[in-house]
Amino acid sequence: MLYIVTALKSEAQAFVEKYKLGKKSVDNFSIFQNKNITLIVSGIGTKRAKDATEFLIKKFALKGGDIFINVGICGACKIHEIGRLLKIGSIIYKERNYILDRNAACSITCVDEEMSEHLHDIADMESFGFYEATKEIKNRHIYKIVSDHFEPDMVTKDGTKKLILNAIENIVKEVTK
Repeated sequence: MLYIVTALKSEAQAFVEKYKLGKKSVDNFSIFQNKNITLIVSGIGTKRAKDATEFLIKKFALKGGDIFINVGICGACKIHEIGRLLKIGSIIYKERNYILDRNAACSITCVDEEMSEHLHDIADMESFGFYEATKEIKNRHIYKIVSDHFEPDMVTKDGTKKLILNAIENIVKEVTK
C-alpha cells in the first residue's frame, strides 16, 4: 500500500483525480483511497502532519512493503525553478539536522510560519512532523515541489494542484521501483 500525506486539499486533489480515489471522513481527517493508495490531508504545520501520519499508522494494518510519502509544495530560493521536484534527504528543524535519506541531496528547513523572505534555501511547514511520525518505518520519503520563491501570496489552489499533478508520475515511479 502507498500511504500519502499532504497538507493541503489542493495537493491531494491531484492524486484524487489521477488515481480515482474515493473520499471518506474518519476521525476528523479526510481520507482518500483506492485499493493501492491511501491519502490523508493533514492540514498545515508540523503537529498536524505528525498527528495525521500517526493516525494512518495506527488506523491501518501496515505491512513490510508499505511505502509512506509526504508530498507537498515548498518555498525555495530562485536557484530552484518553480515546478522543480525535490527529493528530500534531510530536514533542519529548530537548528537541528535530521537525516531521512542519505542518497537524496536536498535539505529542507521546516518552519512554523509561512515565509515571505529568503532565509533558507528550501522551506516547508510539515516535513519534520512527517519525519517524527515515521521514525520506525524504513520505506518513507519526502517529495516537495517548488511553488514559489518565498512569495506565498502568489500560490493558488489551482496552481498547487497543477504543480503536484505534473510531478505525480515521477514520484510514484521513484518510490515503487
